[in-house]
Amino acid sequence: MQSRYIMTAFGKDRPGIVADVTQVLYENGCNLEDTTMSMLSDEFTINLLFSSNNDNIEQSLLEKCRELEQQKDISAFIRPIKERRLANPKGFAICTLHVEGMDQAGIVYKISQFLADRSLNIVDLKSTVMVTPESGTALYMMDIHIQLPEAAAMQTIEEGLNIVAEGLNVEITVSV
Repeated sequence: MQSRYIMTAFGKDRPGIVADVTQVLYENGCNLEDTTMSMLSDEFTINLLFSSNNDNIEQSLLEKCRELEQQKDISAFIRPIKERRLANPKGFAICTLHVEGMDQAGIVYKISQFLADRSLNIVDLKSTVMVTPESGTALYMMDIHIQLPEAAAMQTIEEGLNIVAEGLNVEITVSV
């Protein structure tokens, strides 16, 4: 029976970090299904969805994660996952929110809480802070992809997001 897992790993960015982590999976007969990898500060972060036909693979992978920490200074964790969810279930569309404004604490929290209060599921979120060349001001930019029920009242959601945007002094644009 095929088992599925998620591995999260991170370490100081350097050439070979991706090879070090994926070698563990390759050598244990695992199959990568989905990945996200990116740099955060000077750390490289790796999220992997993978499967294995070996029902007893978990202990071996946990040992390999400890070896990555000791030998390569890479922190790695695995977690089994149970059932497969459809990426975009029927009756939902993917909607993108683009947020832009001066960097400040609470932007992610307040917008994600607004979405959670309306049962709008975040499927991807990426953000960055850039310094504007003209003024040196820290500009925060974020893109959030959410599952939007086809029956959702878009006007009501946009009105609510406008209130959140005003409170944060940011701009939020919505595209479907």
